[in-house]
Amino acid sequence: MPESKSDDIRQFWDRVAEGWDQQVGLDGDTNRILNSDPVLWAMAGDVQGLRVLDAGCGTGYLTAHLHARGAIVTGIDLSERMIGIARARHPQLEFRVDSVSQLQTVSDADFDLIVANYVLMDTPELDGTLRAFTRVLRGGGKAVVVFSHPCFPQGRAGGAGGPTITYTWDFPYFDEQRRVDPPWGHFTSEFIWFHRPLSAYWKAFQRAGFRVTEFDEPRVQPERYHLAPSEKKLSASRQRPYSVAFRLERT
Repeated sequence: MPESKSDDIRQFWDRVAEGWDQQVGLDGDTNRILNSDPVLWAMAGDVQGLRVLDAGCGTGYLTAHLHARGAIVTGIDLSERMIGIARARHPQLEFRVDSVSQLQTVSDADFDLIVANYVLMDTPELDGTLRAFTRVLRGGGKAVVVFSHPCFPQGRAGGAGGPTITYTWDFPYFDEQRRVDPPWGHFTSEFIWFHRPLSAYWKAFQRAGFRVTEFDEPRVQPERYHLAPSEKKLSASRQRPYSVAFRLERT
């Protein structure tokens, strides 16, 4: 992506890299553990022996789990600081500094599977990112993409743990735009992300040459209730749609 569009995004993720490493650790944060990672793994299927690209790998927790399941995996991220932490944590794995919208370090038709875990809402170049995914996938290759639910932004949710949840919007849902949210949790920096309606993602998949083969809105399942750190977190995971998940196939 042009430098004018990528510089502040790169600087932002460099700035929060240590905090992000604390957030996801070696196994992902609570949302991933309870809700979305089980769906991600079900959509990815057996990765043994597959060449897999972890696009937007952050500090590498998912890259390491893909490797443990037998994938030949490469992790890429725009943030040099994120990649530095990933390499220090997992020196046996391959990590590259690269933009998901360019994939300049990746050859054409080089991967069987792409996993993009909470990445697409963070790129200003959705079409460019998906075109890059198409380019580096082999014919019939697949992509599993999970991203924050655009219809129910958690930063605007109230009433978690109670019988009623409210979402407060201060901008039109159908307007695609760059957003800056206040710091949350242990973070001290504002968060940059890009709002798009759900239909915009679906149409972008089609423009890039993908067909949707599976769609889900991850939620905690009974067999994982015991992993919730509190009743409040369990209740929120049972009630709130935190994310969406797609399995895409390159046509």
